[in-house]
Amino acid sequence: MTVSTPTTQTVALVHELGGTVEFRENYPIPTPGQNEVLAKVLYTGVCQSDLHTKNGTAAGPDGNPITKIKLPHVGGHEGVGRIVALGPGCSSDLQVGGLVGIRFSSRICRRCEFCLAGTEQYCVKSTNHLHHEDGSFQEYIALDADYLTVLPGDVDPVVIGPVLCAGVTAYKAVLNTNIRAGNWLVVVGAGGGLGHLAVQYAKAQGALVIGVDAADKRDFVLGLGATDFIDFTSTDPVQRVHEITGLGAHAVVVTAGSARAFAHACDMLRVGGTLSCVGIPPGRPALETPICTIVIKGLKITGNLVGSLKECMEAVDLVRRGVVKPEIKVRSFRELSKVYEEMEKGDIAGRIVLRIAEDD
Repeated sequence: MTVSTPTTQTVALVHELGGTVEFRENYPIPTPGQNEVLAKVLYTGVCQSDLHTKNGTAAGPDGNPITKIKLPHVGGHEGVGRIVALGPGCSSDLQVGGLVGIRFSSRICRRCEFCLAGTEQYCVKSTNHLHHEDGSFQEYIALDADYLTVLPGDVDPVVIGPVLCAGVTAYKAVLNTNIRAGNWLVVVGAGGGLGHLAVQYAKAQGALVIGVDAADKRDFVLGLGATDFIDFTSTDPVQRVHEITGLGAHAVVVTAGSARAFAHACDMLRVGGTLSCVGIPPGRPALETPICTIVIKGLKITGNLVGSLKECMEAVDLVRRGVVKPEIKVRSFRELSKVYEEMEKGDIAGRIVLRIAEDD
């Protein structure tokens, strides 16, 4: 069974890194190949990584900007759509009309040691919707049916998109701290798209959360359930964290994509504490923590690249059950350029979600 679809669609293109967004209305709709589905994109979140990739400032593992990016570039990697066609070889479990997610990871090999270990986001042969394949800033998308994010039918497609990137990343970052109920956890950048979700996922684990952000985010962050809030523009966050916790925090999750946010994060930690790094600042900034501090205090430092499909579905389920509530603002597809401008200014609390197409 298939749903009647047109042959062309509207997409948001960037012809060269650092260029402007152009909306093209005659872009061809892909035909689903072997073990692929075609989905109509309904909503998509806008991630800081989309902005960095468009600007040509997205950093790779070596700290240098990623240059091998498919051009023209169609971004977007936290979308929700409905299946409108099944390609040859698709499982009989898949049905036209079912809700699916468009995540960062697009295809994996399923054979390398990372795939076999359930950490397939590190697959050595993986591709993603940010650098290699057209993403969710388009009306229709072809997806790998064998690595498909099949969503429960009762989730709200308006709010679930950001969970597929920001949500699972924040969830994974909290899990990697090994936080226990009653422990102190600091979220730096607590009012942002990643940060506001990290606050809630940490609270769901029983942590006592301290949010760090600018003063205008105070009420928002405390409303998410944070125990305390620190305005980094007027207060020394390190000193204040120690005043609140006594010995220092058990964990710090840095979601802000600025070097300043990481500069003294380890100083907030107590002996045996964990720094969980999420935000990626442009350029090649480094942690300013002396090695002797890491050794003597027994600190642990961990990085977080999204999460596995299993972890993604766990993050989705907490939202589905109402334990975590993404703060979103819905905008029209053609407002993408304006959203990017607001992101660069740091004017957004929570997450912006674009309405790509109507849900028939």
